[in-house]
Amino acid sequence: MSRRKTERLLNLVICLLATRRPLSAEQIRQAVPGYDRDGDEAFQRMFERDKNELREIGIPIDVVRDPWEDEPGYRIERESYELPEITLEADEAAVLGLAAQVWQRASLAEAASGALLKLRAGGVATDQPVGTGALELRVDTRDAAFPALWDAVRDRRVVRFDYRGAGSESVRSRTVEPWGVVSRRGRWYLAGFDRGRDAPRAFRLSRITGHVTAVGKAGAVEVPEGVDLRAMVGFPDETVEERVAVVRVRHGACEGVRQLARAVHPGTDGWDEAELVFSDPERLAGWMASLGADVEVVEPPDAREAVIRRLKGVMA
Repeated sequence: MSRRKTERLLNLVICLLATRRPLSAEQIRQAVPGYDRDGDEAFQRMFERDKNELREIGIPIDVVRDPWEDEPGYRIERESYELPEITLEADEAAVLGLAAQVWQRASLAEAASGALLKLRAGGVATDQPVGTGALELRVDTRDAAFPALWDAVRDRRVVRFDYRGAGSESVRSRTVEPWGVVSRRGRWYLAGFDRGRDAPRAFRLSRITGHVTAVGKAGAVEVPEGVDLRAMVGFPDETVEERVAVVRVRHGACEGVRQLARAVHPGTDGWDEAELVFSDPERLAGWMASLGADVEVVEPPDAREAVIRRLKGVMA
């Protein structure tokens, strides 16, 4: 099954689970990414196939007929869909939580959240987002290069990308045989063989600029037996310098920022000022950009510019 089809089916399930009332086929077409670009006949054929496939794997899609409506509505009743209670040991739950978050944030989180946003924008009331809770075990993969590198490691394909070296503004193209993606102290690294330098190297994902391009055929990369990926990223390639960013935070929003801030000062005009300790402007920019209009980075200038670049990239 292609990734595009997998995303569409997942979006359809989320859509039908989240809605509080049955949705018509046209409402589903507008809300679910993957349907909105097709003509009427193509959409109807695709929608019918998707419903049948979901039912075949045991997902109950109910058809609700309202005498006051011309078309039937569709939804998934949570009571019929949800699994019975499953008891896990603490370590089992932690491993499953980490694995699920890597998959969700790296591959399908954007599409899934987009479906819910479309529903709300269209006036359709939804329950709490599927799969979230008051507390969430999370592997942070905000780095834009993560999905492509994760796929390249899985498929054993060579990659090419532009990379900004530590303490330098110069950007150079790198061709790498990826061996693995490793997290260290909240930062993600690619470990592999740098063909240009003819040696094993580790690359911090936040310093990769632009797109990651797969080169050659799948299965071309051989990971050396006994290679220790964690040892490759065990020592930072630079001395980390911690700085303080001044961030304006809207009243009543961004509780996570407030909790992690070194200090929060009451402000005016509906805003407070928070002081955040950071070391990597690009990483801070990814976090701030994800919070949208509820935050504004005031200083330092490089962190502010990094946020602006991210937002301009989204608009483009």
